[in-house]
Amino acid sequence: MRILKLSLKDYRNCTDITLDFERLKTLIIGKNAQGKTNILESIYFLSGLKTPRTSAVSDLIQFGKDRFEISALLEKNSTDIELDFSYNTEKKRETKINKVKSNTKDFKLVLKTVLFSTKDLLLLRGTPQDRRDWLDRAISQIYPAYDERLSKYDKIRIQKNNLLKNEVVDEALYDIYNEQLVICGANIIFLRKKFLKEIEKIACEKHRIISETESFSLNYTCPEDEIEAISSYLKLELAERRREEFARRQACVGPHRDDIEFKINGIDASKFASQGQQRTLVLALKLSELEIIKEKTGFSPVLLLDDVLAELDEVRQNYLLKSIGEDTQTIITSVDTLLFEREFLNDVKIYNIENGGIKTAEGAVI
Repeated sequence: MRILKLSLKDYRNCTDITLDFERLKTLIIGKNAQGKTNILESIYFLSGLKTPRTSAVSDLIQFGKDRFEISALLEKNSTDIELDFSYNTEKKRETKINKVKSNTKDFKLVLKTVLFSTKDLLLLRGTPQDRRDWLDRAISQIYPAYDERLSKYDKIRIQKNNLLKNEVVDEALYDIYNEQLVICGANIIFLRKKFLKEIEKIACEKHRIISETESFSLNYTCPEDEIEAISSYLKLELAERRREEFARRQACVGPHRDDIEFKINGIDASKFASQGQQRTLVLALKLSELEIIKEKTGFSPVLLLDDVLAELDEVRQNYLLKSIGEDTQTIITSVDTLLFEREFLNDVKIYNIENGGIKTAEGAVI
């Protein structure tokens, strides 16, 4: 799987640009706030119709404009596929596959990506929500139905929260919501733990190679692994924290409150690991995510590296670049080319970006 061409119109600060991805590796060079991240974000957005930078799609529309458009030409299974997405200020969206209107579910099945940004390097010391977001985005690329389960769970949870805000709570309806949340929540937790078990196995080996002497492990909030046991666990937690939910007037139990604990040599990495140790762990996780998606879908996802190399030392930079498979399309942003060896740059298409405008390294306007 690879992207052959990308066009953006009124997407953030990119008024009207087109990039041709002639080679498997592309480097986009530019100073901060010129639009490098916007390009990678647009590609990532096409793969899941979400962005980690905002929850409001309207934020992606260029200031003063009434809509934005993203178009991409992909090659998948030796077949060309066109993706088109548009969204306007009236919150109307349109998705097309090969110029034919498509539902969002089918649209999100086409392109797979893994984004590795400087924000990801803060994963361990970020909030539980940051870790849940990373986990949910990764799982959605492998199990398409997972997004639907999350949406269903959130709708029920919001209904329950609204109920708890009433002066007098209908306890019979409260119990019904809890029954529904247990069923839906158990499925979400089951898939989360299944994915974490798979990624831990791969990440442990990568982490060992980089760190040489350290061991890595992770734990998820819920101690159970099977759906029936997870359901029983949630029911017990809901019963024990019933008064707390009534007092706080919100749902306090379920996958929306869960967290992941990362350990290095058995010690909580979020509290005690050095910056270098944390970055090694996150690097191992991202490379493992890339492998799992390829293994589960049969396609190597597009790897998006957003200014991340400048935050890694030379050992980790080299490990990252040398770990990328020959069949993996990689699109990298950086402030300059100084971080890259000449041998690496010989096989890279280089673009320069300034104020949302793209030029080739030779200077020709695109």
